Amino acid sequence: MIDLNLFRENPEQIIASQRARGKEASLVSKVVELDQIKRTALAEFETLRAAQNAHGKLVAQASKEEKANLVAQAQKLASDVKEADAKAKLADEELIKVVFQIENVVMEGVPEGGADNFVVLKEVGKKPEFSFEPKDHTQLGEALDIIDIARGAKISGSRFYFLKGLGARLELAMMQMALDQASEAGFTALITPTLVKPEVMQGTGFLGEHSAEVYYLPADDLYLTGTSEVALAGYHSDEILDDLETPARYAGWSTCYRREAGSHGKDTKGILRVHQFNKLEMFSYCKPEDAEKEHQKLMAWQEQMLQKCELPYRVIDVAAGDLGSSAARKYDIEAWVPTQGDFRELTSTSNCTTFQARRLNTRYRDENGKTQIAATLNGTLATTRWLVAILENHQQQDGSVIIPKALRPYLGGVERITPKAK
Repeated sequence: MIDLNLFRENPEQIIASQRARGKEASLVSKVVELDQIKRTALAEFETLRAAQNAHGKLVAQASKEEKANLVAQAQKLASDVKEADAKAKLADEELIKVVFQIENVVMEGVPEGGADNFVVLKEVGKKPEFSFEPKDHTQLGEALDIIDIARGAKISGSRFYFLKGLGARLELAMMQMALDQASEAGFTALITPTLVKPEVMQGTGFLGEHSAEVYYLPADDLYLTGTSEVALAGYHSDEILDDLETPARYAGWSTCYRREAGSHGKDTKGILRVHQFNKLEMFSYCKPEDAEKEHQKLMAWQEQMLQKCELPYRVIDVAAGDLGSSAARKYDIEAWVPTQGDFRELTSTSNCTTFQARRLNTRYRDENGKTQIAATLNGTLATTRWLVAILENHQQQDGSVIIPKALRPYLGGVERITPKAK
């Protein structure tokens, strides 16, 4: 949620942000209007309540002859106060409804436009050159007997799969390596709940226009999370953190669930875009003035992981219209996928400024002991999708796949995955 003071002091900045995102700018004027209605109603309520309190003293001091008349006046004042209070609360509810429709204010320098308007910041690593026709990850997975998509579909439907043998171990190795890296960097490891309450899902910004992608359990009034970011953002909701001189950093490991609504026909083959996957997510709480520096650190840790997996990649500055509602800036890191001849997103990191924390009432005490709204940031450190790039980039002519050196200790020293015997 955006600070109401910004609507009062600089609504033009929010209007410009909405336009950069391709969203409805007129909502900003609606907020300004409703905010004024609310403030007027609240002032009326407070004036009447003050009059009621003053009148109550008169009643207490009145003579018997005066009291009956004053009591009647007190009853009228009580009715007026109740009516004004209800009016102020209704105005506040209407205001919050509209404010929650407005996405976070994009940061200066974020490219305008949609998904195709990103800016490439850098490319790292050498793309593999094959002397043979490379196989895609599904062909490799079947030949190596490490991915079983047919049986996943048999028991759960499309976009489900089994990871098998060294496929399962490779994912766990990658996750454990990421967790070790995060722990060395000072992150506290958490295995998070994957079912959360509506107010937590709403607070993180996942129940807006993309709510169709979220699985909902109506009998329990709970949502399945598509990222541990949701639980991590709610971890300190309605709390005051005493010290953010050093950011509070968490690494959340969870299974994630996404309906992938609206993605029919896109990446339906294999495990690139699926309904269930595992992920290790970094999450930081920090002072707002430290958020940009923290964002760069999260991205550096992500690059470190990509380099450990020996993958060629590029970093892009995501355009405003593709940020998601909570992010003020987002960097994606995309790995080269040889059989697609393109870079595909493996990980992203977002600076959500105070947007989520304001919704979830997460604060900290500054050096003067005053409570302030914290900033939140997130970034994926490893996920199932990475197997696509690892398998395709490290495949060999004989059909085997070389294991990146950094991952081998987590696999008992295994150096390559070889095709199953026919």
